[in-house]
Amino acid sequence: MQLIEKKECDIAWCPGCGNFAIRDIVAAALAELSIDRRHFVMVSGIGQAAKSPQYLDVHYFNGLHGRALPPATAIKAVNPNLTVLVESGDGDMYGEGGNHFMHAIRRNPDITVLVHNNMIYGLTKGQASPTTLKGMHTPLQVDGVFNEPFNPLAVAIALDCSFVARANSGDHEQTKDIIMKAVRHRGFSLVDIFQPCVSFNKMNTFMWFRKNSYYLDAAHQSADRQSAFARACETERYPLGVFYVHEKPVFGDGTAAYGRSKIPLVERAIDPARVQPLLDALT
Repeated sequence: MQLIEKKECDIAWCPGCGNFAIRDIVAAALAELSIDRRHFVMVSGIGQAAKSPQYLDVHYFNGLHGRALPPATAIKAVNPNLTVLVESGDGDMYGEGGNHFMHAIRRNPDITVLVHNNMIYGLTKGQASPTTLKGMHTPLQVDGVFNEPFNPLAVAIALDCSFVARANSGDHEQTKDIIMKAVRHRGFSLVDIFQPCVSFNKMNTFMWFRKNSYYLDAAHQSADRQSAFARACETERYPLGVFYVHEKPVFGDGTAAYGRSKIPLVERAIDPARVQPLLDALT
């Protein structure tokens, strides 16, 4: 995958934003995977992280706030030959999109979901997001956040998500390796990526994420759901790496059982005579 040159597209991120690092890591991972851009689509919602597809030379669909997963699922269902990658932030995916997040995991479409987790709403000027830590003061939560932070990994593992991982935007090679594993996995792959917001979250910096995280060692068994859930619940220091992998049926595999054609919609022949009355009714 080739990055769009800066002269062609102004990048609307603050200098030092962790989104730059994630963009470079994603581009490197896709290049190493040798994915044909003709068979690749990125999908996002609304937010600073959701702008990511605009800065890569790819096909993409930029949708409504919190609504990245429904079109991503549909795109993959219509054309299973596509590689579909979703990128959005913690607010977009876990807040506005929380309901879609849970039910997309249940459906298990073959898509990869990268969540830029900076523990704040960056686009809308710094109010608490679902993952903001307790006690943090924001322009809206002036007395400090009192809600328990949403734990996306624990929720995903509880729902038996087929691939669950966490990465750090400050670690290029490790994060690239995790993303590549997620893309190769067949099923819903979640990669929660720590990244700093240099403008609105002065607490969770690159250094803070590095000091407050560690990598799962080789002894961790990613097939052990109970162990993965226990690790996901650790918050004194946050584990990084692949927590849980479970091969299971993918959304769309069972369509033949309901009498549906196995031929993807994009490859089916269209009879213009059957479509014309519908078009006439709309004009």
